[in-house]
Amino acid sequence: METVPPAVDLVLGASACCLACVFTNPLEVVKTRLQLQGELQARGTYPRLYRGFVASVVAVARADGLCGLQKGLAAGLLYQGLMNGVRFYCYSLACQAGLSQQPGGTVVAGAVAGALGAFVGSPAYLSLLGALKTIWRQQGLAGLWRGVGGAVPRVMVGSAAQLATFASAKAWVQEQQWLPEDSWLVALAGGMISSIAVVAVMTPFDVVSTRLYNQPVDGAGRGKLYGGLTDCLVKIWRQEGPLALYKGLGPVYLRLGPHTILSMLFWDELRKLVGRDQYQGR
Repeated sequence: METVPPAVDLVLGASACCLACVFTNPLEVVKTRLQLQGELQARGTYPRLYRGFVASVVAVARADGLCGLQKGLAAGLLYQGLMNGVRFYCYSLACQAGLSQQPGGTVVAGAVAGALGAFVGSPAYLSLLGALKTIWRQQGLAGLWRGVGGAVPRVMVGSAAQLATFASAKAWVQEQQWLPEDSWLVALAGGMISSIAVVAVMTPFDVVSTRLYNQPVDGAGRGKLYGGLTDCLVKIWRQEGPLALYKGLGPVYLRLGPHTILSMLFWDELRKLVGRDQYQGR
């Protein structure tokens, strides 16, 4: 892969993921509603039952209009820019330091970069859920990182799976010589393979993260339903069954799959452009 300065990767990674977000935000809206319905129906506060992806899209469009499918786009762009800017910057630093050349290095680099990106982007994720101002008023600065215990593992494992499998898949596709080595189709194929791994490891964490962020809190800012990541996992498993951890799997793939493919494709192509400019400028 083309080598670019980490500061440039910060801009390129953020730009690539924000661009992908524009296309995938409607899928995030539907996915979140599907994941929350079990919990909210149990509390008697969920007026509508969503059954499947297509029916959910229709229900959201009818209730909120087509603009409802792009709810939270501005916050989504903020989250993607912050989280992925930090993530790709840290990953680039690790690669520059030679970590990616070590066995398992891309997995470690991707995991650490994902954890740091998730921590920085956690307040923006709350704004994605429309709760930023309320939490700031009621709970102060610390409240903006409520649910970070669920977000960090989620993004950490997803980042490790995404970056490691993309690099490996792209190299494998190039070795097969099915496509021209410099073709954008190589990155597209690598992103498609990577997307399967990302969704497989991230869906349970995605469900837990959504529940942790959305649960009501007491006056001290403690969650009323879940005590943390492990508690949430156990309660979902016991009360709703293990398959509940994969609720919304179809919408998760329809959101994370295309987002992974587009993000990695855009990032790879932007890096190529910058790499060519650097080479020509020598």
